Amino acid sequence: MLRWAFENVGLPTNEAEGARQAVTKTKRTRERGYTAPEPIAVLKFSTNYTPKETDNPAHRESAHIAAAKRWLPTLCAFTGARIAVTAQLRKEDVRQDGDLWVIRISPDAGSVKTGEYRDVPLHRQVVAQGFAEFVKAAKPRPLFHGGNTQERYLASARVTAGRVSQWLQEPELVPDGIQPSHGWRHRFKTQARELGLSDRIADAIQGHTGKTASDDYGDVSLIAKVRVIDSLPDYDLS
Repeated sequence: MLRWAFENVGLPTNEAEGARQAVTKTKRTRERGYTAPEPIAVLKFSTNYTPKETDNPAHRESAHIAAAKRWLPTLCAFTGARIAVTAQLRKEDVRQDGDLWVIRISPDAGSVKTGEYRDVPLHRQVVAQGFAEFVKAAKPRPLFHGGNTQERYLASARVTAGRVSQWLQEPELVPDGIQPSHGWRHRFKTQARELGLSDRIADAIQGHTGKTASDDYGDVSLIAKVRVIDSLPDYDLS
């Protein structure tokens, strides 16, 4: 602010020039993402979730929060997307393309960090668990939050994301040092590298911007993304 005032509105001096603030380096005692077999417990807890039954309507969990607890960890595990982004998904953002199911992560649904939409193919295990049937049965509205207008989508999706992340911490499923939902983003990239897959394609799936000028050339097609997603192994949730 002081630099702007010095350069634009005649402030005699910039008193902040040369000022520096020391930043404490964050200590890390483990990996930033889930490591095997840590994801199994989280996904089992999520996929087996059913809301508590109650005769009092005021105490019933809303359908969109129950759906979010059931599906968001799985979607994050196989897309590496931010949980607030997957929480924004609407029925119309999920489509079938031949034998392939695809989700479209779109700024129209709330917010996308890059400001651009991206299509992400769904992993076979997500489809096998019944996600497509869940979407088909849903009403044409957001799947995981109660926002009634586009202006409310972002705030409502963030509320849902926060509730799911907090819910996962309660049973102590998530190891110390791991963010319950962001840990999937790290794991996705780690898995891609372990499998020898393209970082550029993994970036496109996750919504990370390219790191070099060459990354701006050519497109990362849906076919390329499918090859990466299909290479990810299933989780044994039996």
